[in-house]
Amino acid sequence: MSIVDVMARIQAIESAFVPQQAAPAAQPATATTKTSFDSALQGAMGTGVKFGATGATGAAAPTTAPGTTAGQAIVNAARREIGQAEQPPGSNDSPRIAMYRQATAGSGVGPWCAYFASWAGRQAGVPLGDHGQGFGAVSDVWAWAQRSGKALPAGSKPAPGDLIVWNGRHIGIVESVEGNGKIHTIEGNSSDRVSQRTYGSDGGGATGYVHLG
Repeated sequence: MSIVDVMARIQAIESAFVPQQAAPAAQPATATTKTSFDSALQGAMGTGVKFGATGATGAAAPTTAPGTTAGQAIVNAARREIGQAEQPPGSNDSPRIAMYRQATAGSGVGPWCAYFASWAGRQAGVPLGDHGQGFGAVSDVWAWAQRSGKALPAGSKPAPGDLIVWNGRHIGIVESVEGNGKIHTIEGNSSDRVSQRTYGSDGGGATGYVHLG
């Protein structure tokens, strides 16, 4: 055997004992890969979808409670005024009564029960009159109610917030009605102030009622 053959044989034997390199291990998914996947999923589901603790939703949850009825809103406004009185007594006037008059068009100092009813209706978002102008005269309130289909005849059972009318001379607000028919009211210009009154089921001889909504 020549020296060349011996050297080749030695090289072959050495190569046989060299360890083979293992293939590189698979790399775990990176944050970038996950973010790209989430973005693709979000895009596939549409931009209107929002994710939260309760899952996906297409609309925001309501943030306010449902509002009260118009009738209850009238009662709430009137209740806050109980005890407001004329200054001086018998004058049909006071700084607060002047505020009630602002709910009527062309009003002046005078009997103010209809001013008060007009003010309460406006506060509740249901102003009196075809154009929300309010009324200074009780007879005008009743005429408008009959013309607009809002009048309820005597003997009807009113609801809280309805206006109670007596012969075109006085008007109040129904605060509540008991099961036996007894009617509780809040009235402006009653004993020179905003007062609470109670009547039987006939409303003390009421002409009728005005249902505002």
